[in-house]
Amino acid sequence: MRVAVVGAGNGGCAVAADMAFRGVNVTLVKTSNAMHDDNFEYLQKNDGKMTLLDFGENGSMNPQDLEIVRKEGHISNVTRDLAVLTEMDVIIVYIQTNYHEELIQRMAPFIRDGQILLINPGYFSTAYVLKYCGDKDISVVEAQSSFIDGRIMEPGIFKVGFRNVRNPLGVYPARNLSSVKEKLDQLGFPFHYMNSVVGAALHNPNMIVHTIGSLLSIPMIDAMGDEFCMYHRAFTEHAWNVLEKLDSEKMDILEKMGFERLSYVEACKFRNSLDDEKDAKEVFFSYAAMPTRAKGPVTVNSRYVTEDVPQGLVMLESLGKALDIKTPVATALIEIANAALGQDFRKNGRTPERLGEENIKKILEDK
Repeated sequence: MRVAVVGAGNGGCAVAADMAFRGVNVTLVKTSNAMHDDNFEYLQKNDGKMTLLDFGENGSMNPQDLEIVRKEGHISNVTRDLAVLTEMDVIIVYIQTNYHEELIQRMAPFIRDGQILLINPGYFSTAYVLKYCGDKDISVVEAQSSFIDGRIMEPGIFKVGFRNVRNPLGVYPARNLSSVKEKLDQLGFPFHYMNSVVGAALHNPNMIVHTIGSLLSIPMIDAMGDEFCMYHRAFTEHAWNVLEKLDSEKMDILEKMGFERLSYVEACKFRNSLDDEKDAKEVFFSYAAMPTRAKGPVTVNSRYVTEDVPQGLVMLESLGKALDIKTPVATALIEIANAALGQDFRKNGRTPERLGEENIKKILEDK
């Protein structure tokens, strides 16, 4: 089976190297010159060699108790040529969600019937696939969050911070679930399959935790810069109260759309812990307190705001308006982000109009 990872940032490189380490035939496609060019050039010159500094065999909530394991993967092909996608069985998109629509439009000529397109994270990008590839007989899969967390430390070296113990995925159309599962399970990640891409789209944790953690920490980010770690600093008692109000708005929308009310912490617990008896909030704070948590955001003008406000909160607010559900916390956070960075994040935000209302209808009707 041939797999392409589209996006050569932190997540894309980690996932590509991890699969290559397990013997999967992987092609890594870089889509821009914005970041990580030095790492990409290293991979091109060194037969795609990428080393993961992992803890234990499968990751752990207690990495300090495990020795560091070096996992060396050789990515089969490292390129900037999107035309290679025609040859692939599975295509995994791993870029910032701000650029999903543009990338999917660029990829469309190279997408062929029978392929699986996995988007991580999704944020409802199935609608963009329907918008630009609606004539193709493909399966679209949305993930809630990255399978592997961490950072490229230097060219060719990725330090793993955490691995999800479960990775929820939604599949569209639902009738393709069994065939998708058969193929994706060969990739070696602990996948869990949901009954709709909607759950994957709205349970993207970044919409909740990145926006609250960064926007309520603006003075600390400004003051601490490179020393700020959101997971260690941001989630005080009162910030958590705001998080729960925003999360309730998300659940109101899910419920109105016909889906189960599932809180941020319960979704987090499912991804991060196999101990079903453990308190969900305790799981989150154990995850947040891990010493391997990467520092950041180190500036207010970061993807925690510039990505997750327009692609997450604007989407939530616009869905609320369409469903006649009030979202005062989402709206307030958008306004704070607009004021802090002097931008209008609604201008290019993810809305039903931009996604395509007919596409959203198709997704909601797919059971």
